[in-house]
Parts: sequence; structure tokens; C-alpha cells
Amino acid sequence: MSYLETTKDVYKNAALTPDVGLCCTTNPIWELPGLKIPKIMQEMNYGCGSTVHPRDLVNNPKILYVGVGGGMELLQFAYFSRQKNGVIGVDVVDEMLEASRKNFKEAETQNNWFKSDFIDLKKGDALHLPVEDNSIDVAAQNCLFNIFKTEELKKAISEMYRVLKPHGRLVMSDPTCEQPMSEELRNNDKLRALCLSGSLPIKEYVKMLTDAGFGTIEIRARKPYRILDPLHYNTEELIYIESIEVAAIKDPIPKDGPCVFTGKAAIYYGKEDYFDDKNGHVLLQNQPLAVCDKTANTLKNLERNDIFISESTWHYDGGGCC
Repeated sequence: MSYLETTKDVYKNAALTPDVGLCCTTNPIWELPGLKIPKIMQEMNYGCGSTVHPRDLVNNPKILYVGVGGGMELLQFAYFSRQKNGVIGVDVVDEMLEASRKNFKEAETQNNWFKSDFIDLKKGDALHLPVEDNSIDVAAQNCLFNIFKTEELKKAISEMYRVLKPHGRLVMSDPTCEQPMSEELRNNDKLRALCLSGSLPIKEYVKMLTDAGFGTIEIRARKPYRILDPLHYNTEELIYIESIEVAAIKDPIPKDGPCVFTGKAAIYYGKEDYFDDKNGHVLLQNQPLAVCDKTANTLKNLERNDIFISESTWHYDGGGCC
């Protein structure tokens, strides 16, 4: 049985018998007027963090979500879309699709604004999305890409890039890990199905996205996730895994490379009212400006004694330089 078949089996069982402990299920439930999340959706919330922010969902976007789980995130997206087939949900597991359909019927009884046909559920997988080119404004996945090995991961990212409109965004949450894992852990199909043994270092994760053509990367959060310890896993030391929340935007890649935001800021504190680098970045006196890592390095290389560059906070909330 391949690791992809193992994954299908794990989530088939999770669809038939909801498993609250399957993942860390830390995504917050959106507290919005008139939005009620059925209990069964919360129990089937198989993710490792937050994905889409409400600010991503302006102007009636066409939304794609891959790996539907119990349908909770699809329901949250539909709150903003409220149009027939405004949200597309794709999953390879028949039982998960059927469970979501039932959960949407329950959601209709608790939300008078919601209709099941707001969501178009499709059978398919992340490697062959049943979606037209350049048709999606916001694509999302949660705790899915770390299931894949390298070649399949490249293909999944490429598929997301293909279906997005220009300037559309791919929003994701996945585990990352800086420590090396043993080959046995890396090749453990059950751990890979739970998106643990496929965890990548952040730099590799970001490079996968920029190699696919995404010109802007936003690191929105970096949170504690899990520990793999010698008592329970084949490892000689503790392995610390984090959950990373990322938005990859289908902007053209600038000639000097992609813009990657990791939460750096620049502050000008000189004698003038502002500093203009003549390259699109104007720093008002003592007003922090979020800058991508590339711009931060350029400003730092000026070696001025009146510009401060902060370290990465690994939290970016928009309003940056590029």
C-alpha cells in the first residue's frame, strides 16, 4: 500500500467515525454574526492552524478548498460568498465528501442564510484538480501538502498555481520542522498521512512556492504544533514541529526575486520628515513600515545610522512595502 493509499484509508475512517484527536484541530472557529458551526463539523476539524482570513474574501471571490474534512472551513467561506457554487470543495475520499454533504444539511438548519448549493463538492485530488485554469480567486488547503513527497508536492503546488487567476492567492497552513528526521520516520506512511513526517524547513517550503511562480509570499503566523519524542517515535532527540500559516500570491516575480514577508519592519529616525529610497519605499519618520526580506536587506546594506531593521517576527498582517 502506497503512502497516498494509506492517507485515503486514514481519512475514510475519520469520515465514518469522527476522530477529534486525529490532528491537533487548533483552527479557531470564526465568531461572526449569524454563523453557527454544527458540532459534528467541529469534531471533524482536521487541520493544524488557520488558513484563510476574512480579508481574503472580499468582492465575492471564487474560492477553492482542497481536502474538505467535515466542511467547517467551506461553511465559513460560504458565509462571505453566499452564491451558488461560490465555493468549490475537492476531496479524493468518497466517504469524506458524503459526510460533508450531510453536515451541510445540518448547517442549513442552524444558519438561515446558508444553502448547501453555495458549495460545489467535487471528487478529485490535489494532483489533478477538476477546476479550470485561471478561474479561482482564493485557493486554500489546511494540513494537506505535508502529506506529499517531493515530486507530488511540486505537482500539487503547480496545480494550485494553474487554477488561480492573476493576483489570486493560495492560503495554507502546514507543519514545518527544522530538525532532521530519521529515514524510518520520513518513510512512515501513517505519520505522513498525518502530515508529520513530511514536514519541511520553512526555507524549503517557501522555495517550493516561489519555484512554482508565486511572486509574493506572506508568512502570517508560526505556531507551536507537536513534539516527536524518543518514547513514542523512532528518534534519538526531541523533534519540534511548528504550524506555519502562509499566503502565496500569483504576482509576477520581480527581476530581483520574489517578495517574501517574514514580519520584518523598517523604521526611519533621521532628521528629515521621511526617507525615500527611490525604489518605491517611503519611510515616514518613526513610522514602522512592514518590508519584505529582500527590501530589508537592501535597506540594511545602505549602512545608514538612521534606519532600523527589525528581526523577523514570523507574523505579517498586510500593509507592506511591495
